[in-house]
Amino acid sequence: MQEELNVLVQAQYPLIYLVTSEEERAEQAIATIASQQRPQRRVFVWTVTHGIVEYGQPRSVTQHSTVSPQPAIEWVMRQREPGIFIFKDLHPFIDNAEVTRWLRDAIASFKGTQKAIVLMSPLQQIPIELEKEVAVIDFALPNMSELNQVLTFHLEQARSRRLSTEGREKLLKAALGLTRDEADKVYRKAQVTAGRLTEEEVDVVLSEKKQLIRRNGILEYIEEDETIESVGGLEELKRWLVQRSNAFTERAREYGLPQPKGMLILGVPGCGKSLIAKTTARLWGLPLLRLDMGRVYDGSMVGRSEANLRNALKTAESISPAILFIDEIDKAFAGSAGSADSDGGTSSRIFGSFLTWMQEKTSPVFVMATANRVERLPGEFLRKGRFDEIFFVDLPTAEERKDIFRIHLQKRRREIARFDLDQLANVCDGYSGAEIEQALIAAMYDAFAQDREFTQLDIIAAIKSTLPLSKTMTEQVTALRDWARQRARPAAASVAEYQRLEF
Repeated sequence: MQEELNVLVQAQYPLIYLVTSEEERAEQAIATIASQQRPQRRVFVWTVTHGIVEYGQPRSVTQHSTVSPQPAIEWVMRQREPGIFIFKDLHPFIDNAEVTRWLRDAIASFKGTQKAIVLMSPLQQIPIELEKEVAVIDFALPNMSELNQVLTFHLEQARSRRLSTEGREKLLKAALGLTRDEADKVYRKAQVTAGRLTEEEVDVVLSEKKQLIRRNGILEYIEEDETIESVGGLEELKRWLVQRSNAFTERAREYGLPQPKGMLILGVPGCGKSLIAKTTARLWGLPLLRLDMGRVYDGSMVGRSEANLRNALKTAESISPAILFIDEIDKAFAGSAGSADSDGGTSSRIFGSFLTWMQEKTSPVFVMATANRVERLPGEFLRKGRFDEIFFVDLPTAEERKDIFRIHLQKRRREIARFDLDQLANVCDGYSGAEIEQALIAAMYDAFAQDREFTQLDIIAAIKSTLPLSKTMTEQVTALRDWARQRARPAAASVAEYQRLEF
């Protein structure tokens, strides 16, 4: 980013819009660029509270007549020396016709001079009159090298024991995605909390990322206690995920492997699609962010929904590597085809923006999406290149049902030898994993109400008293299987079981 800004200044771009919330760090970068110019350029900073002040000077040395934007821009136009003029938070005033006109006059007067106005704001707000005149730059968050400077300072201040290379890398990677100020504060917090700063304080640093997600409002930081071993069956899918557990490391890059893009998990409802997505975060050691598409849509203002999506994806990229989880994506994008008639094209534009981001993203954000109704998904969403793999999760096989019973019984009872897992697996043929769990819970409630321990017969009775989804929605399940047979990879280890069509 600093290199691009330097090029724009040297190329005499008159108006630059710098999108950032890190004012101090951005000012330092601009001051460094100004000092490298020949001739050197002076740097001035405007705020609505103090007017124009030369960078590095006390605020008392100010141009008191320049508090309002219009006289401030006029003052800049009168200066004859080369300079960079930073206007902080001008966005509330920029839609004013007079301010816009003054900026356009300033741009015209800067031709042939070495003067530039830099609009610095956390929000990008550009009136249509200036769209052809302004160059927009997103000020990048601190990289590992800059964060290392912050960490080194705190280690020296605390006189902490020498950190291993791996320990330092863990603390730095945990802080990636934070601003320099946020990293500074969270390292101090770790010292106050634990009285030290070691790799064991990584969780304290990650807590700051959780706050970042909460402030976003559209993303949700999910913490999952379950491990991938708590998912019954799906051995082929698990193997695929285990193979890629180190896919985001430097060792993988040195080996020549590209970063994984994402995966789509199709299947019958209740068969563990969401659980496998959540447990993957623990397997890979990455933060799990759930994108709530319902919160993305905002009809209060034209363009607000698209901005919500951009901000959510930008936040996910800022704390990458991370997993972006979208549950039931078929519902989120189901109406994109007829969007022009229903919502003025908002859904279609959001869908297009999301597809473009998936295709072009270079940040290590792994998209994990689940879907139940594949016919609702637009065709372009399923083409090769969007996802690394499309998996189909079928109803569990007999062996998988045994595994599911074993997992859920062991969660609730230490000793499960009294249960005949083979018989239970046979009785619940055609049931999903979620239906098996609910049958077990129902059996436990019945026994609890009678003040006794639940038995094999209680579970069988609970199973027989419910009708599985595979019976009530036979046509939908069959259609999904027919589609997936040639287009998706089976999540179960046994392809033969995957290909069966009868319950």
